[in-house]
Amino acid sequence: MAERLKILLWGTADFGKPRSRILRQGLQEEGVLVGECVIDVWDRVDDKSQVKGLWARLRLILKWVCAYPILVWKYLRAPRHDMVFVAYLGHFDVLVLWPFAKMRGATIVWDAFLSLYDTIVCDRRLVPTGSLRAWCIKQFERLVCAAADVIVLDTVAHADYFKTQYSIPNNKFVSAFVGAEVDIFQAQNISKRNQIAGKCRVLFYGQFIPLHGIEFIIEAARLTKDPSIEWVIIGRGQETDKIQTIMKNDNISSVTFMDWVEYEQLPEVIAKADICLGVFGKSDKAARVIPNKVFQIIAVGRPLITLECPAISELISSNTPGVWLVPAGSGEAIARAVEDAKNWLWEGDQELLYEGVRAGISPKVIAQTLIQSLTETYEGRC
Repeated sequence: MAERLKILLWGTADFGKPRSRILRQGLQEEGVLVGECVIDVWDRVDDKSQVKGLWARLRLILKWVCAYPILVWKYLRAPRHDMVFVAYLGHFDVLVLWPFAKMRGATIVWDAFLSLYDTIVCDRRLVPTGSLRAWCIKQFERLVCAAADVIVLDTVAHADYFKTQYSIPNNKFVSAFVGAEVDIFQAQNISKRNQIAGKCRVLFYGQFIPLHGIEFIIEAARLTKDPSIEWVIIGRGQETDKIQTIMKNDNISSVTFMDWVEYEQLPEVIAKADICLGVFGKSDKAARVIPNKVFQIIAVGRPLITLECPAISELISSNTPGVWLVPAGSGEAIARAVEDAKNWLWEGDQELLYEGVRAGISPKVIAQTLIQSLTETYEGRC
């Protein structure tokens, strides 16, 4: 039997994001981590695109500048390891680490999680396509991909994008689902309390970004004439002003907005909903990823309506009980799916959903899958 990998966690990991916490927890539970050299420069930054103002940006840059000398010093003193794992958001981390990892003969494993170019330029459109800034972001990301020895992404569809965009060989990628913190998001039977009151609560929560397609949710609420259906939208972010303008113009009384809910309260909010919504954006990125909320909804066990795309087919299908998949950018399709899901709920006797799916999205199982892939990759490189 091959010796267990020795992995060191290193960098400016954002542990405010479930992705980073889940991978760390899983690797810890599997006993492969030999140490951590981490400074969380992203503490209390929920949405990186919303870091605005000169002083806020300067403070963040100063954190980075101060962090790297400390991290390098700690790395050079760290115990022996086979791989050094750089968690999200680690683009700069990989480049800083590269010469020191080579010096110690360690393989750099980078959890890319997302493409900066795809997110900033193509999806959120914060930088114009074809501009010098867009070109620089793309070339910077290409360089990071070249420096990393192994690149981890959440879906095969997402990895395929990186392969095509940056001409990276297939054997450089491994995939690991985002998963859910199942100790927080615990499975619950479907409640009938809302049906008894004659109500059906439809829930969306998340940062207001283009990928989510919130305008199509509002369109669905406008098209829905059933007075028993109540829509709850929780969040804020890049498109807050746009969504508020749409709501003022449409004046839909069935939609309730909430600014934010603390992470620890999300499981209860999900459990009180009858139907939960994923993402519906029309961008290419929306079709390549499975967002946190989908895993969290599955973990709690609520009926789910989300985008039909290559990424989601890696986890579930339209034949999965409690799942309705719809085309991108269609409020009409969302409205029909909500009606179908409501009828399915009210006419049936459903209990616990996603038994088989849920078993594969815990931090431990995700880490086991990742470690197996990393072991095969590491042995192939030796």
